[in-house]
Amino acid sequence: MVTHANAPRGSLQHYFPGGKEQLVAEAVAWAGRYAARRVRRNAESLEDATPGNLFAAMVAPWRAEFADQGFGNGCPIVATVADSAAMSEKLRESTAGAFAEWRKPLVEALEQMGVSPTRAASLAVLMISSLEGAIVLARAEHDVAPLDSIVEELRPLLDGAVDKRRRKLA
Repeated sequence: MVTHANAPRGSLQHYFPGGKEQLVAEAVAWAGRYAARRVRRNAESLEDATPGNLFAAMVAPWRAEFADQGFGNGCPIVATVADSAAMSEKLRESTAGAFAEWRKPLVEALEQMGVSPTRAASLAVLMISSLEGAIVLARAEHDVAPLDSIVEELRPLLDGAVDKRRRKLA
């Protein structure tokens, strides 16, 4: 890493005294904040603010990236869970925090769309889990079909969670 960045050898220890574990934990925390900002932007920019459209907007950048750039990149949060979280409590906590950071604006957006708070929390887990699973499948298969499938299959479920009375109040 240090060589690739053309940085002095002591840079990693200077900026990350906790070593690579600290570096990865901070990168994962950044990824969680980035995902949260993306959800907020997606929710604010929807012409037709429905849970299904929000989910489609969450999936779209992944679909575009895979179609345009190939299947080399994935989610750093999932990569950290898969590679390191079982061996490091700090990294496990960091990934859990990143997922919580990502869920928070998703729950808020769903509630604003008229989904009950309890159901919004549950659907946020479903949306993130489905997206992450489809990313893994798409990368393994070198095909965006898993991303298309989750949008198509979850849209009716997500949109059906809107309580029309709550939506009018929101």
